[in-house]
Amino acid sequence: MHHPTSRRTLLTATAAAVAVAATGAGEARAAESARHPGRERLRRLIGRMSLEEKVGQLFVMRVYGHSATDPDPGDVASNQEEIGVSNAAELIAEYHVGGIIYFAWAHNTRDPHQIADLSNGIQKAGLAQSTPVPLMISTDQEHGIVARVGAPATLMPGAMALGAHGSRGDARTAARIAGGELAAMGIRQTYAPVADVNVNPANPVIGVRSFGSDPEAVARLVAAQVQGYQGAGIATAAKHFPGHGDTDVDSHYGIPKITHTEEEWERLDAPPFRAAIAAGIDSVMTGHLLFPALDPSDDPATLSKPILTGILRERLGYEGVVVTDSLGMAGVRQKYGDDRVPVLALAAGVDQLLNPPDLPTAWNAVLDAVRDGELTEARIEESVLRVLELKARRGLFKEPFVSHQGVERTVGTQAHLVAADRIAGRTTTLLVNEERDGRPTLPLSRRGGRDVLVVGVDPAAPSGTGGPPTKVLAEALTEQGFTAEALSTGTAGSPHPSPETIASAVAAASGRDAVVVATYNVTAGSSQRDLVTALAATGVPVVHVAIRNPYDIAHLDGVAASLATYSWTDVEIRAAARVVAGRTEPTGRLPVPVPSADDPAEQLYPVGYGL
Repeated sequence: MHHPTSRRTLLTATAAAVAVAATGAGEARAAESARHPGRERLRRLIGRMSLEEKVGQLFVMRVYGHSATDPDPGDVASNQEEIGVSNAAELIAEYHVGGIIYFAWAHNTRDPHQIADLSNGIQKAGLAQSTPVPLMISTDQEHGIVARVGAPATLMPGAMALGAHGSRGDARTAARIAGGELAAMGIRQTYAPVADVNVNPANPVIGVRSFGSDPEAVARLVAAQVQGYQGAGIATAAKHFPGHGDTDVDSHYGIPKITHTEEEWERLDAPPFRAAIAAGIDSVMTGHLLFPALDPSDDPATLSKPILTGILRERLGYEGVVVTDSLGMAGVRQKYGDDRVPVLALAAGVDQLLNPPDLPTAWNAVLDAVRDGELTEARIEESVLRVLELKARRGLFKEPFVSHQGVERTVGTQAHLVAADRIAGRTTTLLVNEERDGRPTLPLSRRGGRDVLVVGVDPAAPSGTGGPPTKVLAEALTEQGFTAEALSTGTAGSPHPSPETIASAVAAASGRDAVVVATYNVTAGSSQRDLVTALAATGVPVVHVAIRNPYDIAHLDGVAASLATYSWTDVEIRAAARVVAGRTEPTGRLPVPVPSADDPAEQLYPVGYGL
């Protein structure tokens, strides 16, 4: 039988429901506080901030100079021209930026003690604001071919070299040592590890920056590096989401398009990012690339809500900081102006805006978007909270400053340098080793074959290392008991030797016991091929060393032996010299396949190959 419900019953029920809801909200807040103990304190800090200070926290900016308050006159002029301030302290006072990124070309990274002083000056300026907040100082220290802080800091093998050995322990140790040294200099975030799976040999921007072409192997090493870096107290950034491995366009200069299907993305690109998230990664960096299967809108992933919110946040369950790749890159600037890019990135789900080309324009555009209602203040606060939680998790609120004793104790110590050599020694990959007179070419005999010429391309040494590579290789061979002379035949910008250069290399090779030739990204039309062919024609045994991509061997004829080092840092070049001299066994195995030059579908050497 149906009784009409009395008004009193309804009111009582409603009151009870409200009480339960309030209790539920209270319990949810309490549960959240238990899960994130410092969150309430950070919310109170945000509550004291002006809108300008909140917006500032979302920017990570470059600034010129070796000092936060007293940079060189040329750096003051660059800062005035690009940002309208004189130095880092003024940048922080004016724009309340949440972070600063160091570059060698911005003169931030002269030496470890100077870097520590610069970091302390930046933190002092951050804490002098009306709402004191420490800064997250970051840099691109991937190791291998991308390193902003060079010797006397320890430089480790890069990702593909680590992939060639495949050891999670080595990957973790390399990251722990590298992270500890950065932290000692006040750099509390490295934009590493690279989580891209390099399945395209023609990739012009990733290549050896990737651990390899096998998604599961890359995932294991990415997770190990996250543990190593974060175990050393510094933040990491898996990059470049949703995956930059299968492209033949460099996003610094154009907009790459990834043509993988969604199923291919899940199988090829997603595993390393999933592994990074499972390992507790601090931040994920976006890629300036089109991925039509994930978002058909023709917007780069950096500006894509379906990719950043729909896939990264909702499907992968990622709760940490999302940082853009540099906003100065062409890949993100082709479709929208520099005033629209930061607003669209925040609307898509980004938390940190990295290195906008024009900070006043970008900063004011975000402020205007909030004042006009395009972005809500709550949306800004959500990102500010993530940024502050990252700073808190990395200890910046407790210990923002570093000491010179810490630098002395940590940076470039003998134990670290020995570890780097040891790890590098396990990465060199031997691809060819022809027999000559009944014995393999390598190791070279120090008894009958001491006189060695080292020729080849000399890309600029990653910041602060010994370089050029031919000189480092000749010196390392001399240390191993050879008489070695270096002759440079090109640079990274101009790797193709002229006929005159080739002729002088051939003349210098005459009468030697062996020639070691370093190559750099050989292509079908490169005259590096002519150099190798001409040297082989002299009858002197040619030992080839690919100092960047391991694909070079497919284009070369007549070499007696061939090694892949995956980068031209001193630590890798010295490891190759030890293999040539027979001091080290070459235990590296290809982490990517080397396709045939005649038929890219055919593999000359498969993943896992190594003599």
